[in-house]
Amino acid sequence: MKKSEIQQNLQQIINNIDEENFIYNFLLAFGLSKTTITRLKKGDYNLSNKEGELFYKSKIFFKIEETGNLLNKIDELSKSDKVLKHRPRFIFLTDFKTIIATDTKLKTNKDFSFSELPKYIDFFLPLSGAEIYRVSTDNKADREAAYKLGELYEILVTDNQDWIAEGSHQLNIFLSRLLFCFFAEDTGIFNQKSIFIETLVNNTKEDGSDIDKFLNLLFKKLNSETNDFPDYLQKFPYVNGGLFKDSIKSPKFTKKSRNILVSSGELDWSEINPDIFGSMIQAVADPIERSDLGMHYTSVPNILKLIRPLFLDELEEEFEKNFDNYNGLRKLINRISKIKFFDPACGSGNFLIITYKEIRAFEIKIIKRLIDLIPQGQTIPIYFTSIQLSQFYGIEIKDFAHEMAILSLWLAEHQMNQVFETELLDYGQVKPILPLKQAGNIICGNATRINWEIVCSKSGADEIYIIGNPPYYGARKQDNNQKEDIEFNFGKGKGSNNLDYISIWFYKGSKYIEGINASLAFVSTNSICQGEQVSLLWPKIFKINVEISFAYYSYKWTNNAKGNAGVTVVIIGLTNKTSKQKYLYLGNIKREAKNINAYLLDYKDIYVVSRLKPLSRLPEMNFGNMANDGGYLFLTSEEREDLIKQNPETLKYIKKLYGSLEFIRGLDKYCLWIEDKDLDYASSINFIKNRIKGTQNSRLQSKRKATNKLAAISHKFAEIRHQNSEAIFIPSVSSEKRNYIPLGFLNKDDIIVAPNLAIYDAQPWLFGVLHSKMHMIWVDAIGGKLETRYRYSAKLCYNTFPFPNISEKQKEIINQYVFAILDERAKYQDKTIAWMYNPETMPLNLKKVHQELDEAIERIYRLAPFNSDAERLEYLFKLYEEMIKKDTLFAKEKKVKKKKIQ
Repeated sequence: MKKSEIQQNLQQIINNIDEENFIYNFLLAFGLSKTTITRLKKGDYNLSNKEGELFYKSKIFFKIEETGNLLNKIDELSKSDKVLKHRPRFIFLTDFKTIIATDTKLKTNKDFSFSELPKYIDFFLPLSGAEIYRVSTDNKADREAAYKLGELYEILVTDNQDWIAEGSHQLNIFLSRLLFCFFAEDTGIFNQKSIFIETLVNNTKEDGSDIDKFLNLLFKKLNSETNDFPDYLQKFPYVNGGLFKDSIKSPKFTKKSRNILVSSGELDWSEINPDIFGSMIQAVADPIERSDLGMHYTSVPNILKLIRPLFLDELEEEFEKNFDNYNGLRKLINRISKIKFFDPACGSGNFLIITYKEIRAFEIKIIKRLIDLIPQGQTIPIYFTSIQLSQFYGIEIKDFAHEMAILSLWLAEHQMNQVFETELLDYGQVKPILPLKQAGNIICGNATRINWEIVCSKSGADEIYIIGNPPYYGARKQDNNQKEDIEFNFGKGKGSNNLDYISIWFYKGSKYIEGINASLAFVSTNSICQGEQVSLLWPKIFKINVEISFAYYSYKWTNNAKGNAGVTVVIIGLTNKTSKQKYLYLGNIKREAKNINAYLLDYKDIYVVSRLKPLSRLPEMNFGNMANDGGYLFLTSEEREDLIKQNPETLKYIKKLYGSLEFIRGLDKYCLWIEDKDLDYASSINFIKNRIKGTQNSRLQSKRKATNKLAAISHKFAEIRHQNSEAIFIPSVSSEKRNYIPLGFLNKDDIIVAPNLAIYDAQPWLFGVLHSKMHMIWVDAIGGKLETRYRYSAKLCYNTFPFPNISEKQKEIINQYVFAILDERAKYQDKTIAWMYNPETMPLNLKKVHQELDEAIERIYRLAPFNSDAERLEYLFKLYEEMIKKDTLFAKEKKVKKKKIQ
């Protein structure tokens, strides 16, 4: 159930207090079934036989308590073995003036007046199968370092054009070495704080002229085990690991760039997250990405949204289960030391590094508990980490990002080693990080072509988690190489060329995990769960015998960088079919689900396929008129007034024009609408003549031959679908914040422009059907999205919409509600449609008549009222399936009859 529905239910309980049935009505409000409530009333599910008490195992202990004794009683119950034995999520006491409640899992308490109950919906939300889900925040130091590095990069590039011309490889190596030095001197890798910057400042000129020579020599020292270097470099250790192996030439510095280098080094690099390193350098080192500095790393909270439900939450549960079991905890450490983590589009390593850090932190937590379980007097052993970088696998197509992923894993290991020793005091030891050793199994290559088993081998004994944020690229944004990658994986089958690029990762990942102890989760644009992508991709995936184990509904994938990158995404987890509980996440709300289908709905697997004709007996919906005129046939209000003022007879050549902005925001716009028979006269008017000429030139300059041909009719729109009748206007895109897509009922002279849609010669009852909650729910679930906004499609939203055949009497009833809506709108002629349909400003009477229309439409589907949007959608899906079967059967019979006639 939606929170708004629960809140309304709770408000009704408060408004009509029934003390005897309060707890039953309360549980009903959170979506518990009527069957369950009946059995609670009979006592079948009630563990308490005392009057005024209800004890529903694992859910709630409820008691009516005397005023003045509430606090003492809840404290007593919270410590009662008898109560805690059955692990109720909530202990709930009330005297119907005050409510005191405890969440036993989160160990939080609430104390509020009885009338305030609807305000505390979030606290009790787990009763509905949902959870509040929280993650940590970003680190400011990461961003500051990224911008400082960008400043240094820009001046080095400007001052070293010849150096840059030699190729990007040495630039990439130089930047990675510089970053390592910054980090190494602040985190103890170099064994002396600030050794890099202090040595540089004390042994180079202020004008920066010898910085390059200093760095060239230092890099050689870091790759050497000998001591034949100047005294000021003797304190630097041997690093190895390949980082300083290749000989490169450092760039020339000036006084300004030297100052920036020094100030960069003065930042506290010990606070930097290694997971950010590669991404932020990539942003400054890649000419294509440089303008988006700071936008190319994935924030820690966003990564946790994926890896927590994929494996961390389950590991935490195992920890809690074995909290007092020494051997069980040892087995858990052994388990996590063998898990493989694989990112087949790892970029600079964000996901792998955050995963590494989380697993290391989890290991520390287990070891601390093991120490607590050792009997007093016994010797506590020294613990070493069991987590190895060799458990981490990745594929990355860009050489520089691949190198940075390896470097960042080294740095993450050092950082976590420090945490390990600090947290475990005298009982935790780590091996020295230097000389550097192999960091993970990260290869450079094209993940769409490589056999993933070569990179990360698998066997029946393995536990593997595939993670990441693969490249998106819709079908129309793919280059030729990416198109070939799609064909390589999916062949030339129908619709394959329309698949999003990320489909490859879901498909290959599903085949990889099939039949083994493995799961995957990827971040993706929400497009793969909307529109035509659903029927193109998901049947292929579910055929592999996997299922969606958890999913996040659409949300903005943002970070705290400048510019704040914000693509709209979903997170989808896949696993082999299992009876384990599945979960859907909406914001910070976690909800149980029986089955998650490709639309990310708790419903059986179903695919709604776009159609050329309506499934229901509804009139055809048309695309709007396409001008393709370079803007010359359009008129502003001022241009219209001036033209009419100078040439009053031109009024008949001007029509009002409606796009979504004009209709929703109340903007006035007009167009020239000239019939062939009026062309000669219209062209005699200079203003119109010039506009026609402008349109002609615009079309002739096009690279498309079809557009060039349209220059012959430059007095008209390129594509005309207008009919001389009243029309329903449907905007192609509308805000998801509205409860209804704002529709218009336009007169016969109004021109509707593409990409908006129109139904001509439309009856009022159809306006009512499309303006109903039932249709809105269908569009929300089935239609595509532009970011999170509704994107309306005739083929997918309208032609597939299941609506029963209705009588003339039913049409007349709907008409009355439509007229009432139009009458209410007419009362606010000085307001925009956007204002009228903004949930915060929508007039109460307009809202009321819409609700009455909703009820009337729903009664056409069934007489019993719907209890939730989920129930409405389930009904629509069932009706869709029935109508599709009938439609398919009818088409087959028609085909057979046609053959017989022939």
